[in-house]
Amino acid sequence: MKIGMFTSGYQRNEIEDIFKDAKRFGYDYIELWGGRPHAYPYDLKRGHIDSLLTLRDKYEMPIKVYTPEHNGYPYNYMIGDEYQRKESIEYLKTAIEMGKALGAEYTVISAGHAGYKATRSQIWNRLSKSIRELVEYAQDKDQMILMEALTPFESNVCTTANDLYDLVKYIDSPYFGAMCDIVPPYVQSESIMSYFKKLGKNLKHLHIVDSDGISDTHLLPGEGNIPLKQLLDEITESGYNEGATIELVTAYINEPSLYSKLAIDRLKKLIEC
Repeated sequence: MKIGMFTSGYQRNEIEDIFKDAKRFGYDYIELWGGRPHAYPYDLKRGHIDSLLTLRDKYEMPIKVYTPEHNGYPYNYMIGDEYQRKESIEYLKTAIEMGKALGAEYTVISAGHAGYKATRSQIWNRLSKSIRELVEYAQDKDQMILMEALTPFESNVCTTANDLYDLVKYIDSPYFGAMCDIVPPYVQSESIMSYFKKLGKNLKHLHIVDSDGISDTHLLPGEGNIPLKQLLDEITESGYNEGATIELVTAYINEPSLYSKLAIDRLKKLIEC
């Protein structure tokens, strides 16, 4: 299993620190967080992408996944009027284009909160319409999109394996697949392994961290309650051989280098023992 570094926790550091640390700590790839100051889609499009590609080549560290920041910063295609939805879709189209230009295998998206007034049918109609637009654009750019389920603390749209299964089946495109962050199923008492069983070959990517089971906080491996050793054994037994990013977000933003090193050391020990 290839192990990736998520870069959100480095947003207060120089961009080169990300590639330097990923290389010296033994990560296999980077999952690039698409927010400022480092990799905001519109900044990349106006020329900042060149420095990222230079660092990628200098440190021989591939950018396997591009994950643009959205769902309220200020883009969320699931809430607001049609103008706001379209603006969010255009933003994500730019992210898809930049993911392709970065050489990323996948661009990862999710679905933000649709608001408390939205009905199930309204949510589905808006979600399916938006994803179909994005997948058609991704096909034109030859870039695959992966959908991530969020926790119920973050969204009321796509939060479970069944939600992903229904959406992937409905879209039915080789340019659209799913990924699993193990925190959302864990905090709502859903089987993590059900993602593998239900989604099969359409499950293309993982976020591996630990969890306290009561919040959406992403913890270092070993700092929460998930039996990670046993889970990793089950994942291996399932035949999954895609990437797994250690998604440390902002809980460790004060010392990202220290925690990135600790995280991969702990995860590798769990995999090897």
